[in-house]
Amino acid sequence: MVQGLLALLPITLTVYFLVWLVTTIETSLTPLIPPEFYFPGLGLLLGLVFLLVVGIAVNAYVISSIIAWSGKLFERIPIIKTIYGAIQDAVNLINIGKRQKMQSVVSVKITESIHLIGFVTSHESAKILFKNNEKLGVYIPLSYQIGGYTLYIDSDQLTPLDIDVEKAMRIALTGGSVANAKAAAK
Repeated sequence: MVQGLLALLPITLTVYFLVWLVTTIETSLTPLIPPEFYFPGLGLLLGLVFLLVVGIAVNAYVISSIIAWSGKLFERIPIIKTIYGAIQDAVNLINIGKRQKMQSVVSVKITESIHLIGFVTSHESAKILFKNNEKLGVYIPLSYQIGGYTLYIDSDQLTPLDIDVEKAMRIALTGGSVANAKAAAK
């Protein structure tokens, strides 16, 4: 019974999340559509088109300036800046992974026999903080949690790993469980 539950839980939760997302988008946008033009799925289609248009518009100078200005505004409001900063950092971590690929996944040497998976996040902040060109900012995620540590480590304690960020993050966040590690390595 437990094995059946564990086998179905990831699939069921993923399908549930997708159904919830589609339903939420559909019900949010349906009141904005005139009834004579509405058909089931139009709200979702319009939501996807809206995201596409926003994605294209972000590259325009005026829109990117407005986004940068609003980001600076959010960073000044006490409680909002904490929430905004955390979300922005997570997005930046994903974008760093897309830009740097294999260079950003490293093994952090703790002792001769202990290594952690880490993600190089910053070369510049280590230079600013420590006035040292040999240290790198490395994010170490915690398994089964949202969060982790940013460590500033000498580059000689790091070994680049030949794995992409998504696979490495999946292994790190699941505690390196055998089934997930095998699936992630494929």
